[in-house]
This record gives sequence, structure tokens and C-alpha cells, in this order.
Amino acid sequence: MKKPIIDLKKINISIDNKNILSDVSFLMRNGEFMYLIGKTGSGKSSLLKILYGDIKINDGTGEVVGMDILNIKEKNIPFLRRKLGIVFQDFKLLPDRSIEKNLEFVLKATDWSDKKKISDRISKVLEKVKLSETLKKFPHELSGGEQQRIAIARAILNNPELILADEPTGNLDPATSVEIMEVLKEINNNGTTILIATHDYDIISKFPAKTLRIEDGKFYQLQEKK
Repeated sequence: MKKPIIDLKKINISIDNKNILSDVSFLMRNGEFMYLIGKTGSGKSSLLKILYGDIKINDGTGEVVGMDILNIKEKNIPFLRRKLGIVFQDFKLLPDRSIEKNLEFVLKATDWSDKKKISDRISKVLEKVKLSETLKKFPHELSGGEQQRIAIARAILNNPELILADEPTGNLDPATSVEIMEVLKEINNNGTTILIATHDYDIISKFPAKTLRIEDGKFYQLQEKK
């Protein structure tokens, strides 16, 4: 049986003493692909923040990529995040530097120092997202879809065990959204576990997978539609 990548049991999420989600329990195994759906403001982003250590939990039990997120110390959160790739709706590329320098920045921040290895890794991830020609370009020179593909390239730089994508198609037109999903599905087919928070039901119908739903502060697992 494949190892658990996310294992949450009876977690409650509160922010500023306001209850956001109650009794969250779910298991995600290595290599799975899942959606997290719910209306804007339902708590999808808060749940993702729990998973990458941006919001602390105070009850229940939770493991992400083998690390105990209930008892994780602040100094160990960077080690958790090195095992994760995070993709945001608004790309979060650094506008004042080239695509090459954006990706180099992440590698150097995670202790890569060999210039040739850095260069080779950047070339490899850009090849994976089919944007090798963008190396010297700046973010503003790319379309929204290209920027999101660069954001995905950034997320896979350190071969993460888990990719968390928060509304990755939210700012994109339908055709470009399909392209982004095809990139993510290919990464998943190569063995990376992926959890996507979205309210893009068109994407879910085109790329069906297990779906978790948040509604009225409660958490449900839906049957996969084929």
C-alpha cells in the first residue's frame, strides 16, 4: 500500500477565535490527485495553509509528508516546505528579475550552490513545462498561462513529494486552464501527489478525480465521477 502523504484526523481550524472548519479528516496517499472544492471564503485556502505550516493547528492529529504539523516547531517549517511545491492563483513571480533568476533564487534559498547543477535543474524544469525559450525573459513579457507554467516549474524545482495548488486556473481563460491542468496531470502521472483547491467545475469535469468538498464549515469526501 502506498504511503500516506497527507493524514489529518479530527482537525478544527480557527482564525482569530473564529471557527473556519470543523472535524477535518482525510487521507491522501503517494501519487494521488485530488480536488478541494468550495465557495470563495469557505476555507479552502486556510486548509492549504495548515498543510504548509502557515496556520497552526491546536487539536486533532496531522501529518504532511511524514512531518507532524500539530507539534512542528517554527524552525522546522522550512524543512516541511522543501518537501512541498506550492502554486498560487496570482503566480507570485518576482517581477524585477528574469525567469532564470526567479528559479535560481528558489534553488539558492534551498541550499543549492553548484552553478552547473542549478543551471541544469532550471533547464530541466522549464523543459517539463515546455517553456525553455523563456529563460532570459521577465514575467511581464509572458502571458498569464505562461507565468502559471513558470510557477509550476518553480514548484517542482526540488522534486517535491506533494504539490498544493490554490486556484491555479483562477486567473486564466478556459483554453489556458486546460493547458495548465495538462501540465499538472503529467507531473502527477510521473508520481507527484497533487491537491488542487478550486471552484472551477469545468476543469473538474474535464479532468475527473477524487474530490473533497467544504460547505458550511464541514468537510465531505465525494465520489469520483468518471
